[in-house]
Amino acid sequence: MPIATVAANWKMNKTAVEGAAMVRAMKDPLEAVSNVEVIICPGFPSLQVVAEILRDSTVRVGAQNMHPKTEGAYTGEVSAAMLMETCRYVIVGHSERRLHFCETDGDVNLKTKAALKAGLIPIVCVGENLEEREQGGAERFVSSQIRGALSGVHPSGIVVAYEPVWAIGTGRAATPHIAQGIMSLIRHELSDMWGPETARTTPLLYGGSVTHDNISDFARQPDIDGALVGGASLDADSFVRIVRSASAAGT
Repeated sequence: MPIATVAANWKMNKTAVEGAAMVRAMKDPLEAVSNVEVIICPGFPSLQVVAEILRDSTVRVGAQNMHPKTEGAYTGEVSAAMLMETCRYVIVGHSERRLHFCETDGDVNLKTKAALKAGLIPIVCVGENLEEREQGGAERFVSSQIRGALSGVHPSGIVVAYEPVWAIGTGRAATPHIAQGIMSLIRHELSDMWGPETARTTPLLYGGSVTHDNISDFARQPDIDGALVGGASLDADSFVRIVRSASAAGT
């Protein structure tokens, strides 16, 4: 199985000054944790300063989004080429992008391919909303998202994050049993698409109201390799505790 991966998604929070102060406070404690790939995904204005602080660090930097085109008349957008100098990872298909900016599985597919072509590692997000779960369609929905987002994608160098939409920012995390069920399904879909070895080594992250109190229960599940952390990643002490717990759960 992959080593644990914990990614901090700051969303539209923290100025560059605030982000720099937080990363400086976390840098040494995070570097002291073994067996965890730690990724910080700040807003675009903070990428350069965060990347500079972490230049010689084991902590990686990721972006929260990207445009699939390499360049062009796309005012306000950022390409993979623009991210390469500062980032190793990029989040694509987050549920908030799908909801507020009407992104489709096709859009996510194009972004995933563009990220890989540029040498970035995409963190590809999938997950059902409350209505789909209550109607018993969560498995079908997530399977469809996986197939749509990863169609024709080279079977290496990606991360998949399962984020049940009904648990994001609500304080209502999925149970480890629910999350494991979907993660097992995702692993099966990847195995069917790319073969069991690639499926086994593809990191699968849980995202949805992750805290330092519940991360250990998720990380102990056989098909959960870490977490995509939202609100709890905005506090340095909280995020460091999450990373430490993820490391301990995997040892």
